[in-house]
Parts: sequence; structure tokens; C-alpha cells
Amino acid sequence: MTLLLLIRHGENEYSRTGKFAGRLPGVHLNERGLKQAEELGRALAEVPLKAIYSSPLERAMETATPIAQGRKLQIVQDPGLLESDIGKWQGQTVRKAALSKVWRIVLNNPSRATHPGGESFVQVQTRIVTTLDAILARHKPRDIVACVFHADPIKMAVAHYLGLPFDHFQRLACDTGSVTMLAVNESGAFLMWLNHRPPFELKTPGQRKNKAARRGAARR
Repeated sequence: MTLLLLIRHGENEYSRTGKFAGRLPGVHLNERGLKQAEELGRALAEVPLKAIYSSPLERAMETATPIAQGRKLQIVQDPGLLESDIGKWQGQTVRKAALSKVWRIVLNNPSRATHPGGESFVQVQTRIVTTLDAILARHKPRDIVACVFHADPIKMAVAHYLGLPFDHFQRLACDTGSVTMLAVNESGAFLMWLNHRPPFELKTPGQRKNKAARRGAARR
């Protein structure tokens, strides 16, 4: 199975203060976000990644950079991993958006909701899944691939691959600087991790087998 590491970018001043950054240019990681990115780079340093894909937005690229350091890999910017087009909500506070008529639909029936002047939630999921399916098609079973992007798209992807009802995707957690891991093949997907944040040790299936074999040899 191919392992997909779905990584949410680190903290920025929009996420810290409860504002929607959307696709605004120039939204960079703040001090805590830069630290989260560095921690992700250290935690994943020994993981044999085959590729690193990222949303083109600055906060995602800045999170992907420490993960790519020390590897012979270039970060592939994929516009299919962009944040949702949230239209008129871009730059607004969550509190102000919550006053709109569509907010209740967003919370309770997102499958029927559209960001004012932007994408519908279903359109976002379709775009993200199409992008991840294309990434999976480029890689072999047992490859480990990192994708650095955004919270709602990550949760929508998990809901799709696990067969969860779309309207339940907001029940999943995805904090800044977190890793969610899916093992995917043609017959299905397994959720290995959800919302893991460093410090952690990611053991690949091969590493676990080798460790078990060493333990067995030590007992003999």
C-alpha cells in the first residue's frame, strides 16, 4: 500500500487569530509555525520519502521546506492542493462569517453548502481527491509520499478514502503542523494516523518487520 502523509501547514497569524486566510498571497508562518515546520522536518528526517507535494501557498511551501532539506527531492507545487476558494470570506474573521445565512448549512450540511462567491464543499473534495488519486497513480506500492496542504481539504480527503458520510468530515481534527497518514491501494484505504504532532517516531512497515526480526533473533 502507498502511504500518504497528509500534512497541514504550520500556524500563521490568520489561523492564530481566527481569520480565514483562504488563498490570500503573502500569508507566512509565524514564529510558532516556523517551529512546527522545523519539528516536522526533524520527526520525518529518517522516513524514506519518494516525493513531497505542496500547495503553492506560502504557508504550505514554508512547512514543506524543512521536510525536503537534506533529501535529493524537490518540492512539487500542485495547484490541486490549494486551499478552498472561500470567496467573500477571504480575510474575514470566523465570527463575522458565522453571522451569514449559509453558516448553519456549512456546519450541519456542508454537502449542500457553497462558500459565498467561491467553491462548493463538494467541489473542493472532488478537486482534492482527483489530485491525490493522480499522485497515487505516479507511485508504487510501499512508496511514502508527503503532501503539505490545508485543514478542510485534508479532512475531506480522509472522509472520502474511508467512505465516511461527507457531512461528517468536520468531526475530524486537523491541527496546524500535524500529520495524518493513510495507507491506500486499489481495494481501499486504512487510516493509520490522525492529527499526529511531533515529537513522534514514524516506523515504516519494513522498519517494523526488521525490528521484530531483530527482537526474535535476540531471544534465540
